Amino acid sequence: MARGWESKAVADQIEEGESRQQTARPEVTAEERMHKEQLDSLRLSRSRLLQQLEHARHPAHRNVLLSGLKAVEKQIEELQALSGDSA
Repeated sequence: MARGWESKAVADQIEEGESRQQTARPEVTAEERMHKEQLDSLRLSRSRLLQQLEHARHPAHRNVLLSGLKAVEKQIEELQALSGDSA
C-alpha cells in the first residue's frame, strides 16, 4: 500500500514541475521560433566554418571558407536586426 502512495506522490511532483515549466515560459509565436531556429542554424554553420578555417592550408580553400563565413555573418546580422535579438 505504501508503494502506491509513493508513486502517486512522485507523479504529483512530476506534474507540478511540468506545470511550473509551462507557466515560466512566455508564449512564442511560430515566426519567433522560426527566427530562433534559423539563428541557431547559422551560428552552428559559423562555428563549423571557423573550425574548418583553422585547419585549412590551401589559399583557395581558405578564400572559399572566408567568403562563406562573411555570408553567414551577414545573414546572422540581418536576422538579428529583424527579430531585435542582440545575442
